[in-house]
Amino acid sequence: MLRVLHVGLLFLLVALPAAAQSSRSSDSASLAARLQKFEDKEEIQNVLLDYGRHLDNRDFAAYSSLFAKDGEWVGGFGTASGGPAGIKAFMEKSMGTAPNRAKNYHLLSNFVITVNGDTATAWSRWAFVVPGEKGAAISQAGRYDDIFVREDGHWRFKRRTASNDTPGPAPAPAPAQTR
Repeated sequence: MLRVLHVGLLFLLVALPAAAQSSRSSDSASLAARLQKFEDKEEIQNVLLDYGRHLDNRDFAAYSSLFAKDGEWVGGFGTASGGPAGIKAFMEKSMGTAPNRAKNYHLLSNFVITVNGDTATAWSRWAFVVPGEKGAAISQAGRYDDIFVREDGHWRFKRRTASNDTPGPAPAPAPAQTR
């Protein structure tokens, strides 16, 4: 009986610290994974904000660098594919290469980001603001639905879909016909 008691005590002396160490390792791995997810979300949020900043500055080289090698953009102008080079060419053709002299800009909000390993999705809102004589007005508004991929250690848009939830600007009235 005494021998069984000694074996039991010896087992407890060896097994409990090992179990505690295993639990600490598991907690550390869990903590590291949670921290990585926060860092990933922060980087993706910065990509979302850089998108608007580069678009408003008409810096299509920086803008297109936010897309993956096979990234695509889908929106009111159509669909741009071919990664950064294709998207840059598409935006320059659609929006021109002149500076943003009108000083219009995008407001970006309501980021919902879900990370799953090396892929992620995001949903957000946008509003297009146009300055005028009586202040700024929201001309259009909508949402973005995004798919991200981690590429070369950085988050990039795999696919960005821009949807307009409001009617676009009214067309200019036709010139009056004279007789």
